[in-house]
Amino acid sequence: MKPELRIFHDSERLSRHAANLFVEQSHRALLEQTRFLVALNGGNSPTRLFQLLASDYRDQVDWNKVHVFWGDERCVPPDDAGSNFRQADELLLSKVAIPESNIHRVLGELDPVTASKKYAEMLKTFVESKLDFPRFDLIYLGMGEDGHTASLFPNSPVQVNVPVIPVTANYQDRPANRVTMTQLIFNQARMIVFMATGEKKAETLAHVVSERYNPELYPAQRIDPKDGQLIWLVDESAASKLPRKLKGLKICEG
Repeated sequence: MKPELRIFHDSERLSRHAANLFVEQSHRALLEQTRFLVALNGGNSPTRLFQLLASDYRDQVDWNKVHVFWGDERCVPPDDAGSNFRQADELLLSKVAIPESNIHRVLGELDPVTASKKYAEMLKTFVESKLDFPRFDLIYLGMGEDGHTASLFPNSPVQVNVPVIPVTANYQDRPANRVTMTQLIFNQARMIVFMATGEKKAETLAHVVSERYNPELYPAQRIDPKDGQLIWLVDESAASKLPRKLKGLKICEG
C-alpha cells in the first residue's frame, strides 16, 4: 500500500493525532480479537504521545487488553536513563491500568545476543495461525537525522531472515549493544506510524519518501508493510523540503 503523509502545524497537534490513532486502532482490533498488540518507540518523538495517552486519552483505552512491546532497546538496565522501557514506564505505563503481565520489555540488562534471542522466543508466543511472526495491530517508529529507524542503522545489513537481531557494531559513531526488531516483523503490521519532527530531519525525510530507493543508506525505506497501512506524521519543519508533488503519495493537511 502507498504511504500516507499527514502534515501538522506543530508537534502538539501531531502527538494528539498519534494518540487518536492509538485509541482508534485499539478499538478496531478489539472488535475482532481479544487483545491489542502495540510496539512503542523511544527517543524524543513519542514523549508527548505517552503523556497524552496517560492523561487525556487514558479512559478511552481498554488497558486490560493492551499488550505493549518495543521495536528496539538499548542493552541497559530497565532503570537506566537510556532505557526505552523506562521512558514509557515513567510517562505512560505506570499511570494506566495495564496488567504487568501485558508489558513485554526487552531484557536490556543482558548482552545483545542473549537479549535478542529471548525477545524472539517471547514474540513467538504471540504468533497467529499461519504466520511466522506476530502481527502487530500498531507500531510506532521514529526516524533519525541519518534515516535510521528503530536500531536499523545506515550501512547495516539490509537482507535479514530473523525477526529480532542484536546490534553489536557501531554505525556512524552510535554506540552498539542494542536489540531491534527487523522489517520482517515491522512489515507484517496492520498499521505503522512514523513520527518525524524538526527541520534537521527535513532533507532526510525528502529522500526517504522519494522514489529513489536506497534502503542501505536510509533504513526507514525498509519499512514497507505489504498488507497494512503506513502513515507518516510530520510537522511543517520536517516537511519543509518535500517536493510539492509526490507521485503516488497521499498528503493530508492536519
